[in-house]
Amino acid sequence: MPSKSSARLAALTVAAVCSAASTVVLTSPAHADSVRIHDIQGTTRMSPYAGQQVTDVTGIVTGVRTYGSSRGFWMQDPKPDADPATSEGVFVFTSSAPKVAVGDAVTVSGTVSEYVPGGTSSGNQALTEIVRPTVTVVSGGNAVPAATVISARSVPSTYAPAGDSAANGSVNALPLRPSQYALDYYESLEGMNVQVADARVVGATDPFTELWVTVKPRENASRGGGTVYGSYDSQNTGRLQIQSLGAVADFPAANVGDTLTGTTAGPLDYNQFGGYTLVANEIGTLKSGGLERETTQKQHSGELAVATYNVENLDPTDASFEEHAAAITHNLQSPDIVSLEEIQDNNGAKNDGTVAADQTVTKLIDAIVAAGGPKYDWRSIDPVNNADGGEPGGNIRQVFLFNPQRVSFTDRAGGDATTAVEVTKDHGKAALTASPGRIDPANTAWASSRKPLAGEFVFRGRTVFVIANHFNSKGGDQGLTAQYQPPVRSSETQRHLQATAVNTFVKQILAAQKNADVLTLGDINDFEFSGTTKILEDDGALWSAIKSLPKSERYTYDYQGNSQVLDQILISPSIRRECDFEYDSVHINAEFNDQISDHDPQVLRFRP
Repeated sequence: MPSKSSARLAALTVAAVCSAASTVVLTSPAHADSVRIHDIQGTTRMSPYAGQQVTDVTGIVTGVRTYGSSRGFWMQDPKPDADPATSEGVFVFTSSAPKVAVGDAVTVSGTVSEYVPGGTSSGNQALTEIVRPTVTVVSGGNAVPAATVISARSVPSTYAPAGDSAANGSVNALPLRPSQYALDYYESLEGMNVQVADARVVGATDPFTELWVTVKPRENASRGGGTVYGSYDSQNTGRLQIQSLGAVADFPAANVGDTLTGTTAGPLDYNQFGGYTLVANEIGTLKSGGLERETTQKQHSGELAVATYNVENLDPTDASFEEHAAAITHNLQSPDIVSLEEIQDNNGAKNDGTVAADQTVTKLIDAIVAAGGPKYDWRSIDPVNNADGGEPGGNIRQVFLFNPQRVSFTDRAGGDATTAVEVTKDHGKAALTASPGRIDPANTAWASSRKPLAGEFVFRGRTVFVIANHFNSKGGDQGLTAQYQPPVRSSETQRHLQATAVNTFVKQILAAQKNADVLTLGDINDFEFSGTTKILEDDGALWSAIKSLPKSERYTYDYQGNSQVLDQILISPSIRRECDFEYDSVHINAEFNDQISDHDPQVLRFRP
């Protein structure tokens, strides 16, 4: 999956440049006098006043945002109506720093707008705003309307209604039912002052000064204190993003399993990076949950330990080599074979045609030795320049590390960036025509994506085939809080083609040797319950071994407070049939605010 930082920075740039184009402007503007905020918000996601001028809308200022590209303030009507579907709060977009303070009673005249964070093509819901405002401060120091408590009891267990088939699955025009659906409940509070209490952290603090909490601590709880995304119908309704209106330095550096004790309160916003967000002007006190980085068991002498680890765009200029080396040496206990994903070329993102990565790999190997680990050997194939996706100029690829004191690599000449490896027989056993070799690199399934790297290893006289993968990312998929329900997962189309190609290749190995030991591993960029995984497993050729873990431990990544599987090790029938394997998702990154990668490594130990 692409770096969270790079994806966010790109999106922020687009948002700043294209914010005007992301506003839904309806025709036939009309003039409306003396409307209240709940009239503007209405009983659906779209304001009945969108595109119209409104005058002298009254409210009390509940929060002021003076930073970023969305400067403005929230105001709330202190005299609500009796309809739970109509929000009493609204955001006033001022563009420049607003000249109001919390507690001011104001009147606002302007145009009602439905702004779509990320643009209409994102599929996101719209945020009701008043834009181009004229603001009059009537008085100051007024009591702020009491915060509505968001709790396990108040949030429905069903996530979202099914979208309107006549509107391409959009929920925008559907009447809000806040007692039935979580997304409707949050929408009914859009712009209002809300609060959570003693909320457990389920998504660690990130570089953008935000974290995720849950108001339902028992909802699909993970072993580490997070919330597991275990199916497409387990969206986890209690999740809520937390940002702050205060100083960045005062924002808590939280890990998953920590708690924001006391009250966290502020206006409820909606943004493109997670949907409904509590923008806090009061934030709870951080209480540590005691989360510690895990260490896997050391393999026995007769066990082969194989790992996969996405090192997130590692290049020679990075400062994380010592930490990655310590993780491989100590937390992973020096696996015999390590499949690395996102190894960049020798000058990283400098886009000058460089494709070799020997300096990057050598620097990591040397750091592992310095950390007390083995002196690994390595194999890989340089990609065609800028043909495999990822950061432009970085030329990310998969790399095999292996400990030559424990396992040998079978070199077979002929593998390069564009030549397809085939399956043959050698002395009646399956063999590769090239080792290392790339699987079907000309297949359009791999357009702008990493091609699988296949290699033959020998452990104690037994051949083991390892296929290192880094499938197409989820970029472009609609978010869980999208206006389209269920959201469209457009990126999986390419992953399905990729899974088909890999499954076909594995079947060719098994056709040549029924009892061959095959491991297909890496950043699959999809869930263990996904269609991608089911295609990889087709006809029993492979099985995702992370499913051997309890559901509370099945995660390798944390996205928007959902602990989920992206990295997998799939095994052939000969390995699974023996039931003599151990799988470990080694949680050292995804749940921590000081992560060196956004992925947790995976380890499989078995006896070939």
